[in-house]
Amino acid sequence: MTRPRLLDLCCGAGGAAMGYHRAGFDVVGIDHLPQPNYPFPMVLSDAIVWMEEYVCSGHEIFDAIHASPPCQVHVKGMRAVNLELDRDYEHRDLIAPTRELLQHMGWPYVIENVVGAPLISPIRLCGTSFDLPLRRHRLFESNVFLFGLPCAHGRFTEKRYWNGDGSRYNGDGSRSYSSERRLSTVVQVYGHAGGKEEWPAAMGIDWMTYPELAEAIPPAYTQFVGEQLMSAVRQTLPLEVQL
Repeated sequence: MTRPRLLDLCCGAGGAAMGYHRAGFDVVGIDHLPQPNYPFPMVLSDAIVWMEEYVCSGHEIFDAIHASPPCQVHVKGMRAVNLELDRDYEHRDLIAPTRELLQHMGWPYVIENVVGAPLISPIRLCGTSFDLPLRRHRLFESNVFLFGLPCAHGRFTEKRYWNGDGSRYNGDGSRSYSSERRLSTVVQVYGHAGGKEEWPAAMGIDWMTYPELAEAIPPAYTQFVGEQLMSAVRQTLPLEVQL
């Protein structure tokens, strides 16, 4: 049986890709950085440049596209962190140009990003909705109908996970540590959060490094989205592919 093909733009180490694979897609990744732990075939390329060249080529070899444009510009507090660490670089907002190219290509697509990103009529997903001890909210925009799931924060009430490593950034960019460690009802997957040994199980990912986990989304999210996307894709495929 032929599986529909999905292009995974800005693929990272493959958290989104694995969910789409489980939903029934053959996945190919695109990223501007090498991703040695990406679990599927990938192309080393800038996503915007690749799409522009692809649109001009006129080839049609994919059935759907997922895009995860860089989220840093939309992360709450990122500017303050950059100023505190004396980092003066600016993050580009690539959501609008990505959307424009996806719309021009005309295939079913999904754009994923953080809460606060300027997505159009997105659904929001949370780890707790999938019985994961994780409040990692992500938004998903699509040109096909998607339904979301409500958060289920009340599923996790026991404070059992470390929520930090006792460190803080100083004005000179250095870090200092204290012995104070607080517990959370969910796993904190970010930067220098504590309890890293809990990260893989909480994310449902066992093939990434800790820095990669901090940037990833759980495959459960895109398996849920991918199953809905698959329904739309199946309606456009030839009969011999649908069977």
